[in-house]
Amino acid sequence: MVSRQVPRPSEVFELMKFRKPDFNLKRRRLRRALTIYDLRAIARRRTPRAAFDYTDGAADGELSLARARRAFEDVEFHPSILRDVSHVDTSTSIFGGPSALPFGIAPTGFTRLMQTEGEVAGASAAGAAGIPFTLSTLGTTSIEAVKAANPNGRNWFQLYVMRERETSYDLVRRAAASGFDTLFFTVDAPIGGARLRDTRNGFSIPPQLTVRTVVDAMWRPWWWIDFLTTPKLEFASLTSTGGTVAELLNSAMDPTISFEDLKVIRGMWPGKIAVKGVQTVEDAKHLADLGVDGVVLSNHGGRQLDRAPIPFHLLPAVVREVGRDVEVVMDTGIMNGADIVAALAMGAKFTLIGRAYLYGLMAGGRAGVDRTIEILTEEITRTMKLLQVPSIAELEPRHVTQLERLVPRAGQ
Repeated sequence: MVSRQVPRPSEVFELMKFRKPDFNLKRRRLRRALTIYDLRAIARRRTPRAAFDYTDGAADGELSLARARRAFEDVEFHPSILRDVSHVDTSTSIFGGPSALPFGIAPTGFTRLMQTEGEVAGASAAGAAGIPFTLSTLGTTSIEAVKAANPNGRNWFQLYVMRERETSYDLVRRAAASGFDTLFFTVDAPIGGARLRDTRNGFSIPPQLTVRTVVDAMWRPWWWIDFLTTPKLEFASLTSTGGTVAELLNSAMDPTISFEDLKVIRGMWPGKIAVKGVQTVEDAKHLADLGVDGVVLSNHGGRQLDRAPIPFHLLPAVVREVGRDVEVVMDTGIMNGADIVAALAMGAKFTLIGRAYLYGLMAGGRAGVDRTIEILTEEITRTMKLLQVPSIAELEPRHVTQLERLVPRAGQ
């Protein structure tokens, strides 16, 4: 028989301790977010549909994005045993400088449309975390303002080679003068991809109001208050800011971009240069022969050519061919710190997060970006401890098996 007694209040209160209430609504909702997908759900509730879909969407049928995420899901880890992982070292070096974590913030366009703190929130959060921040040519904050927001951290610049070459050259000079240490020469956007969500939503800069836009905005007054009471939304690096996203991209990009342009920019840039948007082993080898400092395996987050190669699947072959000569970075599909650990184990020197950062920004501005970095850091640290790998440098291909659903048909 179980012995029973009248509960003693002192014993009950020992076992049941009430959490101290937090009346800061933003802090409370961000604390409840335990994954990047949780931040995405908050972002979706708090952001008008057109702005959210611009971030969340991809090109055509969005197959490239779905496949990239599935590739990370199809990972099997192989942990070591009986190793001291009471402390793990998540720091690394990339492009001649340090990073406290093995990821940085990727370049994103139209960022202040998602949430008005925009690139300033991203750059300042990156600086506080000791990781690099990358500003896009299509950013909504100037090169100089990003430097002011992250004065002591590492700032990188992503360059589109535009039809008006002198515009691109001027951006290169300004980034160099502001102390940006790495340039991403982007090669996967000769024109804009078919981003059908944006077309259906009538997405443009500045936002065009329709009945649906107004109805959608009624449920998100905080977004409109922020939008209307902060400085004008414009492309800080471009002189023309009107039109749809596709029209802007097609006026800014140039389908005649060539290796000669890379040579010219390389001659102008005093720091490290990496080519972003590499999608074949052959191109990676050619770029290594040309002496670039790095290649970024990326299909632009699935936003350009749909059905493009999956960067995570491409990674091992590229590392085998050029990993001794250039630093290999990758992006696309990263939604968990375990994804980052898997990429590093397969040979990536570094990774970049785009959507994950923007979900945090939309969920809570600078505090939301901080929460994104916290979540990924916790996941990286936990995964490394469970793998029993005490440092980034000790991650190896033996720790990961890439399972595969997309197998080429026989005879091909």
